[in-house]
Amino acid sequence: MNAEIIAVGTELLLGDILNTNAQYLSRELAGLGIGVYYQTCVGDNAERLMGAYEVAFGRADIVITTGGLGPTEDDLTKETAARYFGKQLVMHEESLNRIVDIFKTQCLTMTESNRKQALIPEGARTLANDNGTAPGIMLEQDGKILIMMPGPPNELMPMFANHVAPEFAKRSGQTFVSTVMRLCGVGESAAEERIKDLIDAQTNPTIAPYAKTFEVHFRLTAAAATREEAVALIQPLKAELYNRFGRDIYAEDGTTLEAAVCTLLAQRKLTIATAESCTGGLLAARIVDNPGASAVFVDGVIAYSNEAKTARLGVKPETLERHGAVSRETAMEMAEGAARSAGAGVGLSITGVAGPGGGSDEKPVGRVYIGIHLAGVSSSMELNLRGNRTKVRARSAAIALDYLRRTLLDHAAEQSIFK
Repeated sequence: MNAEIIAVGTELLLGDILNTNAQYLSRELAGLGIGVYYQTCVGDNAERLMGAYEVAFGRADIVITTGGLGPTEDDLTKETAARYFGKQLVMHEESLNRIVDIFKTQCLTMTESNRKQALIPEGARTLANDNGTAPGIMLEQDGKILIMMPGPPNELMPMFANHVAPEFAKRSGQTFVSTVMRLCGVGESAAEERIKDLIDAQTNPTIAPYAKTFEVHFRLTAAAATREEAVALIQPLKAELYNRFGRDIYAEDGTTLEAAVCTLLAQRKLTIATAESCTGGLLAARIVDNPGASAVFVDGVIAYSNEAKTARLGVKPETLERHGAVSRETAMEMAEGAARSAGAGVGLSITGVAGPGGGSDEKPVGRVYIGIHLAGVSSSMELNLRGNRTKVRARSAAIALDYLRRTLLDHAAEQSIFK
């Protein structure tokens, strides 16, 4: 089976909202063995939406719409769908009662327009919305399936996961299992080249690469009669990826880079303090995004000026004068100062030129230094990054986390040698 996604909403066409729903749905459908060959975005216009339906159903078995299920006049997704299939809209009493209860519980006044959200095409079935008022709708006719879901991601994602995905899995007669291998420190093109033979030979399981910020993810998907059989099919491919990429693979499935780093610190009974200049707290923010950060994170210092680097972190004035704020020497003293002042086992620092101004021939925009202080030893690495200010800062924080991860692994290996 193949599917097409139609995102409905003028705000998407104007660029006011990023269409993350299409990304999510494409990824999830691929994991169910359903190909997505086209995505369409159409504004809140009935005739243009009707045309989108006609084109989509001409080339897809399944059409999934997002958005346009609200109470206002420009929410036209199901009205246009009913017209396309020659159906009348009828009141779904269960959905209406649920909407009434929601308004009562929240002490809000329900208007007549809100009743519109409980209308569905005759013969359709509803999909429960546990996070909003508009129910999803599934309509089948002449071998075609239309699934209409609300636009807010916090409503769409659980609706798909809890109601749509199980329906497709049940119909296929197979169980689909997916595993995501997360890599950092290797570029997308280089990673894909190293698995080109696996991609060319793929049948079941399949492998699909996805590029992230300083990361590459491999999604492995297997189909079988049972979950156990599908997991067994994936295992040899996982083993081969570990053989080829080694510690470039930092985790599997939902584990983030910062979570992996926090786990390594906790395993080694180490705490961490950060010191940042050009990233302005992004590094510390990523660490504390992890729910387990409180066990390892002690302190984070944003020392933007030279005076702050000296006063807060103990960077020597002569170091700043001789080497500058953007240098290996300053990065290492920042890391050491962060660890010392916080009483942490690890200090991690970033200093650099994020741009767009401030660069020079000697230290151009994108020149960044990362410092680590661990077990009384300081080290550093130099980066020369491309992109705008936002990208330089984001990549610096990501690379700093990966540099720390690899340093911790190296340190553990050295310790085991001397035991």
